Amino acid sequence: MDDRLIARIQALRAKTIANGCTEGEALAAAEKVAELLDRHDLTLGDVELRAEPCRQLAFESPLKKRIPIDDCIGAIAVFCNCRVWREKTGEGGTRHVFFGLGPDIEAAVALAELIDAAVRSELGCYKTSEDYRQFRHRDRDLANKSFMLGMVGSIADKLTAMKAARDEAKRGTGRDLIVLKTSIVDAAFDKLGLTMREMPGVRRMIAPEAYDAGDAAGASLAINPALTRGGKRSR
Repeated sequence: MDDRLIARIQALRAKTIANGCTEGEALAAAEKVAELLDRHDLTLGDVELRAEPCRQLAFESPLKKRIPIDDCIGAIAVFCNCRVWREKTGEGGTRHVFFGLGPDIEAAVALAELIDAAVRSELGCYKTSEDYRQFRHRDRDLANKSFMLGMVGSIADKLTAMKAARDEAKRGTGRDLIVLKTSIVDAAFDKLGLTMREMPGVRRMIAPEAYDAGDAAGASLAINPALTRGGKRSR
């Protein structure tokens, strides 16, 4: 495992909105993580890649109010070539556990933290809008949840599209790194002997206007390109 790469990803991971950096800087950090992972993959031979051990790393928001990140956690795992599952904590909460090669799971947790922070930030902005004030007080909790669901779903779609573009670029190198990494992670995952079960789909009541506002916020979230000078994101 490349300790220097892990250290760089952890340094970028620390750049969250909660720690005082701008949203644009946090988004630029996420873009850099993807770039580092792809460059790292290309420098390793197949034997070296197979020699890297798989590990687990959990994402659990430190804040009490939970963001419904479940709807894009799968897209994060695929984007970072990981497996992921959800489990209960000792305190009765939940956490998501990413499983894969060291740099990939570090990147997955960094991206989960980034999205969690970005959704909180955008929700705060939405709650000051005229559209939000149109909701009666008793309906605002539903509006909050609807906005977050719309934004998280939109980000998941964007990650899926970005992953497809990255994979296409990798295929142009003449080595099928995607298949190789998937086989390594799958083989290691099978050795864990975990019993996984699918969670049934949950039907949610939403406020369409708030959901659409969240979807629009997610669509404008420049996780990859479209960054202007100074690290600010463009809309």
